[in-house]
Parts: sequence; C-alpha cells; structure tokens
Amino acid sequence: MKIAVCIKQVPDTESEIKWDTPKGTLKRSDMSPVTNAFDEFAIEEALLTREKYDGTIVAITMGPEKANDVLRNALALTVNEVHRCTDDAFAGSDTYATASVLAAALKKIGDVDVVFCGKQSTDGNTGVVGAEVAAILSWSPLTNVSKVRQIDAANKKIVVERAIEGGIEVIEAKLPAVVSVIKGINEPRLPNLMGIRKAAKAEIPQWNADDLGIDKGKVGAAGSSTKVVEIAVPPPRGAGEILKGEIEDIANIVTDRLIDMKVIK
Repeated sequence: MKIAVCIKQVPDTESEIKWDTPKGTLKRSDMSPVTNAFDEFAIEEALLTREKYDGTIVAITMGPEKANDVLRNALALTVNEVHRCTDDAFAGSDTYATASVLAAALKKIGDVDVVFCGKQSTDGNTGVVGAEVAAILSWSPLTNVSKVRQIDAANKKIVVERAIEGGIEVIEAKLPAVVSVIKGINEPRLPNLMGIRKAAKAEIPQWNADDLGIDKGKVGAAGSSTKVVEIAVPPPRGAGEILKGEIEDIANIVTDRLIDMKVIK
C-alpha cells in the first residue's frame, strides 16, 4: 500500500505573527514554522495504517525552505519519503491553487492508495484543501474522519467513521481516497533522538512547477480565483473594570450598561 500525507508549516503560536499587509499574506520567511497541529494527527494515522497494512509513506508539503523543518519532523517519525513543492510561481496561492499543486505532486508520486491530511490548518482555517485535492483528482473525499475502520487496498475499498452533528456516520468509499482527519482520531507520537539526528542530515527533494507539469498561470496569486481584499489587526482591548459591592448592586450596574449599549432593552 502506498500512503501519502499532506502537511503544512504554520506559524508557531508562541512567536509573533507578521503580515505583509499590502499582499494580504503571512511573512512566512520571518516566522518560526511548526507542523500544523491537525496534520500531526494525519501523520500518526499514516504511521498506524502502515503498521497495520504494511506499505510506504510519502509526505509532501508546499512552501519555502523553512518548510523543510516539518518534512524533517516527518522523517524523524519514520515517514519513508518526503518532497517539498516550491516555486516562486506558487507564492500567494489560494486554497484551490494550493490543492492543484498538491494534486500534481500526488500524481507524480503515482499509485497512491490513500492520502491523509489534517481537517484544516491553524493559519488559514478554511478546511477545504483536502476536499479540493480529491475533487481535482476525482478521488473519494472523506472529511471530518474520526476513525478509519478498514482499508482494503486489493479491493479498492475504505470504511471510515465521520463525526457529524449529533452522532457518527459510517461511510464506505472507493480508493484512492483523501482522508481529512480530526483532532482526537489518535495520539500523535514523538520522534526519538536517533530519528531526529537521521532526519537532520537528510536531503529534502524539491519539485518546482516544471517538475510537476503545472501551468504557472494557474497557480500563485495571479492564478488564484479568490483574492484577499484587505486584512486588519483587531484593535487592542482596553483595560477592564472590576465591579465591587453587593451582588444586587453589581447586577443593576451591568444591566444599566447593557441597556445603554443597546445590547438588551
């Protein structure tokens, strides 16, 4: 079985996030990248799938040189092979353009049975790239997956559980499939020291637009169908106020202020 996992570098929430306001994009060159939290569950599910059914795992990402860090982390976790999709033409890609690049990479890998990815990224929070990759490739899109019950590569079949409002939905679909997993589907493991050392020395293969056979006019900011018109940082919150006194008096003060603000009548 050939298993692929799509991962992404996102800003470390512990560091300051900087924006290129005119372009409406993150200044990724200035940030400390970490693996997208949801993608950690995707990597773990790929590892569990390999352990259960055998096979190989290929991890791919799209991004600048710093994205190598998340691929090295995947290698440290014993992913068999990694590739970074990178080209100046990819800069500013929206979700569909990004999905187009990832889909091209999956086609180049060839004979992929199942693709795992996180439900969404913690920077964009769109939650659509996995489904878009499946649509481009005409593969089965399986979103919000909370459990993989069975994968039958020989008969091209996969059975999963999807988290839906009020319960669980069981779905059987054809392979190849793109499986977007949710938090809690598993417990991501940590790499060991030997894996980290080995990954640090590994060469990270790169694929550009020409390698992937991509029309540069259909990716990047120029080829994206959606545009960021404006971004703005919320103004800082003012200092709060602590009300003291009897509970009835405090309740009256809060009620009067809510009425003044026209929150209640």
